[in-house]
Amino acid sequence: MVSILRAGGLGTGGFNFDAKLRRPSIDPEDLFHAHIGGMDAYALAFRLARRILAEGKFTHFIKDRYASFDTGYGRDIEKRRVGFRDLNKLVLSKLGEPTPRSGKQEYLENLLNTYLHD
Repeated sequence: MVSILRAGGLGTGGFNFDAKLRRPSIDPEDLFHAHIGGMDAYALAFRLARRILAEGKFTHFIKDRYASFDTGYGRDIEKRRVGFRDLNKLVLSKLGEPTPRSGKQEYLENLLNTYLHD
């Protein structure tokens, strides 16, 4: 839902919505409840996505994580001003091996969970 909101909505597209019953659910009413539950899940996801975007915590994290793409070599790579050969020479002559940096996946999962449990 965050991606859909960032893109300005669905446009002329839509969702592939399907509700499947579990084996012990055999009444037509069960299918009715499955559809209600599915639509409620979409609605909740939409509400949470709006809040996630409004608060900007994920956006800030991503901006900080990829800040090097906005200047210097990172910008040149992103703008396709350099190719693999140029990058190979650059690494061998100036940059050396990059220092590993954590993706902070556990932090991000916990951050998402704060939205799910509020």
